[in-house]
Amino acid sequence: MSEGLDTVIGGSLVDEARADACFRLGCDSEKAGDRLSALQSFREAVEHGGKPEHMHRLAYLLDLLGEEDEAIDVYDAALQTGTPRLQTLVNLGVLYEDRGDYVKAEYVLRQVIDSSPNHDRANLFLKDVQASTGMFIEEDIDPIGGGPDGILDIPVTDFELSVRARNCLKKMQIRTLRDLVRVTEAELNSYKNVGDTTVTEIKQMLSSKGLRLGQDMSGGPRLRQEDIEEFVSRGISEQTLGMPIAVLNLSVRSRKALQMLGIHSLGELAARTEAELLGVKNFGQTSLDEIREKLAEHGLGLRTLD
Repeated sequence: MSEGLDTVIGGSLVDEARADACFRLGCDSEKAGDRLSALQSFREAVEHGGKPEHMHRLAYLLDLLGEEDEAIDVYDAALQTGTPRLQTLVNLGVLYEDRGDYVKAEYVLRQVIDSSPNHDRANLFLKDVQASTGMFIEEDIDPIGGGPDGILDIPVTDFELSVRARNCLKKMQIRTLRDLVRVTEAELNSYKNVGDTTVTEIKQMLSSKGLRLGQDMSGGPRLRQEDIEEFVSRGISEQTLGMPIAVLNLSVRSRKALQMLGIHSLGELAARTEAELLGVKNFGQTSLDEIREKLAEHGLGLRTLD
């Protein structure tokens, strides 16, 4: 087929050259900050071409503009092309999760993981989806080994790290290798002033010990037994601790911040400090006040340091 030649596929007129031109125009408008013009151009690109990448960009922009229902429809249409991008699947899974449709969310995210088992965002969001029905509790047996005198209990201060890396771990309340391997790369990247250099430095240090970030995520313990016992001693039931974050009806910004930290239940949230939450990018005092207020409705509060 010659360039610009119209063809009819499935009864719809397809003009790839025009579709590509509309898509480029939409990208230019988006870069200029004119989202409404970009939206119109992306719509025309999809109408005249139906390429997966055009659909993905249209759906993404619709989501940003709050048009979630239409965004889901467009993402679904992109999946029907047979060659969807992994990011299309991830974004669709997140939208399903936000709507509380956890079955569809898990189905979509598992498609990503089946294709790319180490996909950080897909694994992170899948953990959040699975946690919506309960709470992960640490088992008596450490999932990655090491007794009280084992390597996991070595303080991170014993290793040669840059000042920035040390300060980062200190602010995150990470004291030992055991604490560090419970953190995912996505969580580490979510903290302010943490760049690729710092993350790479920490990953290399762990690798030298045969460890990695997020190593015990597959087992999923997020709330320690000692934390649970402390809460129960204060009259808070395990049922309350196990409630999913969704019951708080948080704003999008607050919810996304908790996802980045891998926080899935009220108990996990109450085990965090204000400083830890404020360390997340784009998380400010307004979001902190919202979370404190919502936790108080369930008789909970954020952890305070002695």
